[in-house]
Amino acid sequence: MTFAIVRVRGPININGGIQDTMKMLRLTRPNHCVIVPTDPSHQGMLNKIKDYVTYGEVDATTLAELIRTRGRLYGDKPIDDAFVNTATQGKYKTVADFANAIALGKAKLKELGEDAKLVFRLSPPQGGYEGIKRHYTMGGALGYRGKEINELIRRML
Repeated sequence: MTFAIVRVRGPININGGIQDTMKMLRLTRPNHCVIVPTDPSHQGMLNKIKDYVTYGEVDATTLAELIRTRGRLYGDKPIDDAFVNTATQGKYKTVADFANAIALGKAKLKELGEDAKLVFRLSPPQGGYEGIKRHYTMGGALGYRGKEINELIRRML
């Protein structure tokens, strides 16, 4: 199982420790998204930055759509089935197979090699965020949102 993390708030008035954690996760700007595994170290990082990001479990179909539309190589080239097949040496034939393996925790985006960017630059969501200073459980946009992260990512593609 993997998490998709989307940065919601900007860099103004952020504690230095939280800013360092954001840099470690490669979340340097609002509306950037990263895919991370659900292990204890990433859980601790998420607990630290939960007031600035939203996150949840990403499913394979949303992840495949995210990689196809917003996945980029250096030189701003899109990621397609042919690149995934050659980068993984035939282990995964299509983007959908690769996304399914990532969603199950069997693969990582790093398997695409050094040419692939590990950050997805998204547009602001259609309809806007629900409120960038309140948690999701209180009607806002921050913190853990579970499977609802898939709907947010589709609105941002």
